[in-house]
Amino acid sequence: MVSVSILTRLRTTWPLVPLLFVAAAALAVAACGGGSGSPGEGGLDDESLAGTVAAPEFPGGHTWFNVSEPLTIAALRGKVVVLDFWTLGCINCQHIVPDLEQLEEEFGDALVVIGVHSGKYDREHDDDSIREAVLRLGLAHAVVNDPDFVIWNLYGANAWPTTVVIDPAGNVVGSRSGEGVYPVVQPVVARLLDEFSDQIDLTPIRLDLEAEPIATAFLSHPGAVLVDEDGGRLFIADSGNNRILIADLDGRLDRAIGDGQRGLRDGLADEAQFNQPHGLELSADGETLYVADTRNHALRAVDLASGAVTTLAGNGTRANVYPVSGSPAKNHELASPWGLLLVGDTLYMGMAGTHQIWTIDLAAGTLTVFAGSGREGIDDGPRLTATLAQPSGLATDGTFLFWVDPESSAVRKLPLDGGGVVQTLVGTGLFDFGDADGPPDVAQLEHPQGITYANGLLYVADTYNHKIRSVDPETGHVVTFAGSGLSSLTDGTGISAAFAEPGGIAAAAGRLYAADTNNHAVRIVDLASGNVSTLALTNLGVAIGSAQGRTIKVSLPGQEISPDADTVELRLSAPAGYKLNDL
Repeated sequence: MVSVSILTRLRTTWPLVPLLFVAAAALAVAACGGGSGSPGEGGLDDESLAGTVAAPEFPGGHTWFNVSEPLTIAALRGKVVVLDFWTLGCINCQHIVPDLEQLEEEFGDALVVIGVHSGKYDREHDDDSIREAVLRLGLAHAVVNDPDFVIWNLYGANAWPTTVVIDPAGNVVGSRSGEGVYPVVQPVVARLLDEFSDQIDLTPIRLDLEAEPIATAFLSHPGAVLVDEDGGRLFIADSGNNRILIADLDGRLDRAIGDGQRGLRDGLADEAQFNQPHGLELSADGETLYVADTRNHALRAVDLASGAVTTLAGNGTRANVYPVSGSPAKNHELASPWGLLLVGDTLYMGMAGTHQIWTIDLAAGTLTVFAGSGREGIDDGPRLTATLAQPSGLATDGTFLFWVDPESSAVRKLPLDGGGVVQTLVGTGLFDFGDADGPPDVAQLEHPQGITYANGLLYVADTYNHKIRSVDPETGHVVTFAGSGLSSLTDGTGISAAFAEPGGIAAAAGRLYAADTNNHAVRIVDLASGNVSTLALTNLGVAIGSAQGRTIKVSLPGQEISPDADTVELRLSAPAGYKLNDL
């Protein structure tokens, strides 16, 4: 399949070439890709950018989010429309969210962004999973669920993410795949608004943003947990609230790190800022907590005595170059660091955004690529030529480094000393996934994000299957340890319990602790009995003020009001354990 890309047209003279449409078979070769783009690529000449092929209308029967009724191409005449074809587990799709936000802020009501969610995985076809992703990513534009790839095929998308631009007359201008959306699309939108200046409609479209149905959850999409057995401490990456919580192993909160606002700011616990942190690791002396600040593309360190947060690597910008061995870490860009693992002075980082594993020598302050060529795949072999697929959680048995690759639904391993080769324990391909126990030629996972080691076994947070699985680190044999496979918050034993997209997982004191992301909870699994319980957090007052306010949506029956009434009284009540602040 060949599609006309905006990037290609920028490099030429913007010929009026129609978009070529794709057959359904193109899905087989589509993948989550990084792409590229910079302001200086090509440039626009004086020819018209107006499209000549009418943009296909959105078919009916699809679920829409963030709007009260479906949008139509016809009703959007007079606006530039940007379609973002994405799938929620793809890190490259997540990388372009700031680009889309920047475009929306710059062009206001003259531009409409629509996310077309054409999910790769079975779980990603579900409305509830997409709704959680819309909330988790903070998307403030319309999103439509395209589970059968109908809209994808109409517009000739061929990879995640793909961006399509439609002019104010309702014609397709062009498309491109990959990241780097803002510098390529911004000049196109600006030119179109100038060219169609007498036709621009600045009437805002009516948004009806998704919100939590209730506000009883204290956590928001927690992404990772870490247990300090010796110190009796539990660390929680409260990702949706942009903070780190510290509690004892019974759930009594001790303190919160971060003010809850999205940002990249060092400082004391109540003034530092994170942006959806995930991976956590503790120094050998227990005095420093390392944080993979994923959306900030940064590695942070928390002094646990003072609560002070400092940045060790990354500056908020997604890395476009890999570190040369021994590169200074302080100002080197990272790319969505996810899982962390400390061995001696070496901190291993699952660099999800470049499909690699990097290390930082904490004593020397230097970075090195430990594994992965940077190309997405599941090729075993020498560590620097092997291909990985969005490596996330990391674990070790003291000899091997183990990790999960969500985009290939795989468990991989490599000797910690860098010798030997990358080996795949479970998983066969970027589009091979499912839900099956057994030996590695039979077993299947679906987008696992967390992994830990205990009692001679690996335990995997099999995220999209809503399960905790055990994996033999030598044979790759997979067994379901807990979880029914249904997305629910249900305590119980073994497969009678239920999770909702569990992310991070840690082991200590005969227990597994799981960040049950879409249940906004931490779950505890007893390794001896298989019993699953939900951790009840207490002493919540220590974290007041360290989280963004939760928006909730409550629908009430209509009430008749007398036309002569001059006062309407609205009484609000909070759930048990909460209070409403004075306005």
